[in-house]
Amino acid sequence: MRQSYRIIPIYTADVSGVCSALYELGGMTVMHDPSGCNSTYNTHDEIRWYDQDSLIFISGLTEIDAIMGNDRKFIDDIEHAARELRPKFIALAGSPIPFMNGTDFPAIARVIETETGIPTFSVPTNGMHDYVYGAGIALEEIAKRFTGKTEIENDTQKRTSADKIAETETTDDSRFPDSVVNVNPKKKEKRSGRSVNLLGVTPLDFGPQKNVEIMKENLHNYGWNVLSAWAMGDTLETLQQAETADVNLVVSAVGLRAAKVLQEKFGTPYVIGTPNEWLAETISEALEEAAEQQTDRKMVYLQNRMQKEAEITLIGEPVTMGSLAAGIEKKYGHSVRVFCPLKECENLVGEKDAIVLGEEAMEEALRDAKIIVADPLYKPICPAKCTFYELPHVAFSGRLWFGTD
Repeated sequence: MRQSYRIIPIYTADVSGVCSALYELGGMTVMHDPSGCNSTYNTHDEIRWYDQDSLIFISGLTEIDAIMGNDRKFIDDIEHAARELRPKFIALAGSPIPFMNGTDFPAIARVIETETGIPTFSVPTNGMHDYVYGAGIALEEIAKRFTGKTEIENDTQKRTSADKIAETETTDDSRFPDSVVNVNPKKKEKRSGRSVNLLGVTPLDFGPQKNVEIMKENLHNYGWNVLSAWAMGDTLETLQQAETADVNLVVSAVGLRAAKVLQEKFGTPYVIGTPNEWLAETISEALEEAAEQQTDRKMVYLQNRMQKEAEITLIGEPVTMGSLAAGIEKKYGHSVRVFCPLKECENLVGEKDAIVLGEEAMEEALRDAKIIVADPLYKPICPAKCTFYELPHVAFSGRLWFGTD
């Protein structure tokens, strides 16, 4: 029973991670599920839902369609919606039921792309992973398909095929002629000055847009121009200019996959760390070194960490919390350790830190903690005599603390 949760919630699932990462990019994200994943995402995980529109849909998978494998209905519904809305791309995200049925999402994506001319891809989610996995792969797909030579340049034949299909249509809306009208296929020239992309920026880790602007300002103070933020506050067109940046900065675990793709495609080096006010100068120096020497990735927050026994314990995503830990040690001289409750983050924690999965394991790991900084919902499993500082994390407690000081 060590994998069960009795007191604390679990982190945002991979399906919601996909929706969060792609929310502002003008595409259409479709969750293939009866309705449960959509409800959880809308009511808990997405803080932008009432202020900003996004094309996020649920397929409304029925029992009989799941049993009979009626993928044609799923495809037709998506194409009908795309005909009306003309998204820049279509992303398909799976859930537990189609995962158990073995739904072939890559094949469905190819069918939809062929029949509509709209770039379509699937993210292999199944509701069993956390948001880092889903959001990470979603941004990885954007990096693969919409940077450098774009989908429009590479898919001339596909669009020609789509145009032929359009000629046979009798409806006025045709086959989505404006679906990718805003995507600029021209390669951008290198900008002057020092520029950086922020990779892995979603509300699940960073909350409202104002927190992203603070990160940008912290870097701007050291002479850096933030070219794009993947993916808050910028459009798909802005992200397409990512190749012109001098270096990439992975500000959370979500951005690591995209950083590797951009490095492979364009040779852009990347640094890992969150530019909070205490660590921004150190990160700026690492960015400068990476841009000039084209060095391998550098996890700034793990450098020069104090090795003595930890006085403070942080719980959360490893890059943001690791950077906060490094900042606290640098500013106040108190040793800090990080407990990361997320999977696939083993390479992002330091020697003093640990990956702690599950409620019982976390409760046991916190037994000797004197000072804890974590989401308020962790407090019930923390030692009664510890000093607890609340630091809400949207990916853990959703909108519960959103809007409070």
